[in-house]
Amino acid sequence: MENQITTPDFKKIAAQLRKPEGTDGAIVAERMNVGNKSMNLHAIAVLDPQANETILEIGMGNGFFVKNIVTVGRNINYVGCDYSGDMVQLASEINKDFIENNQVKFIEAGIRDLPFDSAIFDKIMTVNTFYFWDNYDKVLQELKRVLKKDGQLIIAVRPKHNLEKFPVTEYGFSIKSNDEIIELLRSNGFDNIESTAIKEPLQEGFVAGHNERETLILSCKLS
Repeated sequence: MENQITTPDFKKIAAQLRKPEGTDGAIVAERMNVGNKSMNLHAIAVLDPQANETILEIGMGNGFFVKNIVTVGRNINYVGCDYSGDMVQLASEINKDFIENNQVKFIEAGIRDLPFDSAIFDKIMTVNTFYFWDNYDKVLQELKRVLKKDGQLIIAVRPKHNLEKFPVTEYGFSIKSNDEIIELLRSNGFDNIESTAIKEPLQEGFVAGHNERETLILSCKLS
């Protein structure tokens, strides 16, 4: 099957999923655009961008779905943050028109030390990055810091039972249940937590034989 890996180096793929870099990283990012399309669009629907909001996305990859955020309302300001400089560059190329219109900007930075003033974002969204956070409490406190009062955080992941079917997740993925994620959010000052589970249509993944995907989206606000 075209673009399908039948004898993959799972460890190498896992490293690229964590931090896409170089030619292989660009290829993985493009494949994630396809494989995670439903997940991203559902997350954006929960994000529900509104006019005049300032939105931060953590780990936007090559920025393919940015257009689905900034074009749904007037004066939406978007910031994409990724610790892969290669992804920042690709996202900047793909979204150059939005950048020129001062709607969008991309920044290379780690999630535990965000280069932003406190309380400046209305909403924060992140898709498929949770598994790679090195210190959950520190990350959530940093996200809390840059959110405005009553700000909203949206975290999209594959649920634990779904992730465990993928051999790639044996390498560097931290897998937690819905209840465990909710407890982390509550213990770090988030409430009004809502979770949405979605079973996605079957699709052909780039790792052969693993095409059943599910999405879990958690939405919460500062308490």
